[in-house]
Amino acid sequence: MYPERLGHAPAERAVTVHQPQPLTAYDPGPSTAMGPYAERQPVVWVPDAYGRMVPMPKHLAPAPVLAPEPRDLTPLPLLDPIAQRLMGAGIGGGALSAGVGYGVGEVINAAAGISGGALVWVAVIVLALRTPARAITSGKGSTVNIRKAVIKRSHFHG
Repeated sequence: MYPERLGHAPAERAVTVHQPQPLTAYDPGPSTAMGPYAERQPVVWVPDAYGRMVPMPKHLAPAPVLAPEPRDLTPLPLLDPIAQRLMGAGIGGGALSAGVGYGVGEVINAAAGISGGALVWVAVIVLALRTPARAITSGKGSTVNIRKAVIKRSHFHG
């Protein structure tokens, strides 16, 4: 897989070796006065971004999460009572409108029927009631006309 080396030596190159400087001992400087244990701030443990618990001064910690109030888990009705009332009013209003529309239609149909045929019958009835009876029966009725004639003649015998 790799070619075999056939007797020639690799090229010589200059190699630079890094020599680090020796480290000096750490000089902490003048010591600072430490506060007494009683002056320390209280520490709380909070989770970090990776889920690990880390210490943090209490005054820098985020506010604690308050527990939410318990929910009311009683079952609710299938339909809201207000929605039932609104739906009932809508159905009732629709039925009322349909009934009023039907009634108005019937009145209009009756008026159209009167104008077409019933007025003719009413006119015939009115004419029949106003005409005299002998015109209807052409003079052959039971009507008797009595005419009394009194003729007075004056006689003078004297």
